[in-house]
Amino acid sequence: MTNTPVYVVANLKIHDAETYKTYEKGFFPILKKHGGQLLSFDDVPHTFEGQAPREGRLIVATFPSEDAAKAWYHDPDYQAISEHRRAGTTLEFLTMARGLPPRS
Repeated sequence: MTNTPVYVVANLKIHDAETYKTYEKGFFPILKKHGGQLLSFDDVPHTFEGQAPREGRLIVATFPSEDAAKAWYHDPDYQAISEHRRAGTTLEFLTMARGLPPRS
């Protein structure tokens, strides 16, 4: 396990706000359990070039390591609440990107 941070980026369109709220309520404790932090979410992101993400919410979170991000995603508690996200949204993507390695 390295100490290189990773970023998880998602783009989704909410079509059932009440179901999605159930997901949100369970999301933050599990995110925190794995050392994650929500950096931003934007319902109207601006694209400078290229194809814009599907209309909807763009979410950016960070984790201290790739292992922490994978542990969060595969956590049975997260998988259980993610059923509410799947039921209440249309997901365009959920991607992990590695951060820059620490400089010596």
